[in-house]
Amino acid sequence: MATRRIRYARLGTERANPRSHALDRMTPREIATLMNREDRRAVLAVARVARQIADAVQLIVASLRRGGRLFFVGAGTSGRLGVLEAAECPPTFGTPPRLVQAIIAGGRGSVFRSREGAEDDARAARRAVRARVRAGDVVVGVSASGVTPFVLAALAASRQRGAATVLVACNAGPAAAERLGRSSGSGPRKPQVRISPATGPEVLAGSTRLKAGTATKLVLNTLTTASMTGLGRVYGNRMVDLQPRSAKLRERALRLVAELGGVSRPRARAALNASRRNVRLAIVMARSGLTAVEALRALATAGGSLRTALQNLPRT
Repeated sequence: MATRRIRYARLGTERANPRSHALDRMTPREIATLMNREDRRAVLAVARVARQIADAVQLIVASLRRGGRLFFVGAGTSGRLGVLEAAECPPTFGTPPRLVQAIIAGGRGSVFRSREGAEDDARAARRAVRARVRAGDVVVGVSASGVTPFVLAALAASRQRGAATVLVACNAGPAAAERLGRSSGSGPRKPQVRISPATGPEVLAGSTRLKAGTATKLVLNTLTTASMTGLGRVYGNRMVDLQPRSAKLRERALRLVAELGGVSRPRARAALNASRRNVRLAIVMARSGLTAVEALRALATAGGSLRTALQNLPRT
C-alpha cells in the first residue's frame, strides 16, 4: 500500500508560535519569562491526558507482572528521553537492566551525537524490534510529532510480535491521526493507548526539545513511577529498592532502614550489612529481628510486598 506524504505543516509542533514572533529582539529576562510561561502550558497539557497515562500504566503493570518487559522507542530528543528513563529505573527501583530498555534510532551513538536522518529509517526499527521485542512486552513509542517513521514502524512490528503498544506524541491533529491510522502493508499501526499532550507550537519553531520534550519527560516519569509503585517497588513514597552504590545513596539507605525498621542507626547498619545492602530485606530484618534467610522467606510469602510482609510480622 502506498504511503501518502506527511503534511508536516499541519502539525502543531511545526507551526510558529505567535507569542514568540519577536524572539530575536527580546532581552534575556523577557525570553526567560516567556519560556517559563510556555512551559506551564506543557504541564497543563500533560494534566489533560491523565486518563490515558493511567491506561498505559495499567497495561505496563499487567505485562511486567506476567514476565514481560518495557521498551521505550524514539528518535532524537524523544529517543534520548527514553534512554534516560530506562537508565534511571535500576538505581531508583532496583530493577534488572533488561526489565526496562530503550531503542533509539541510529543506535547508541545517537545518544551523544544527533543523527537526524535516522528517524526516517523504518527498516532499522523493524530490525531492532525483531532482535529484542517478544510477545508479552510493552513498547512505548515516543515521538513529539506523532509521525516519526522509525517509531511508527517499531510500534507496527511490535504489535505483530504480540507486544502491547503505547504512543506518546505531542500532536493530536488530523495529520498525526491520519498517519497513525494507516498500515504499512502488513499489520496494524494504531497503538493500543495514545497519550497526546497537545503542547502547541514551540518558542523556537519546530524545536521539540522544548515544550514537547518537557511534556514527554513528565509523561515518561509518571509511566515508570506509577508502574513501579503498582509492582510494589515503593513503600509509601520511599525508594525501598534503591541501589546504595554512592555515599549519598548509602546514607539514604541507612536512614530508610532506621526509620522504617524502627531501629537505631547502628542496628540499621548491621541489618544492611547482613542483607548485603538489600534495603527491602534489611527493613524486614530490622523490624522483626529475623535473620536474612527468614526475612527473605517472609518477603517471598508476601509476594515481595514490603508492606504486606511488615503487616504480617510481629514488631520486636
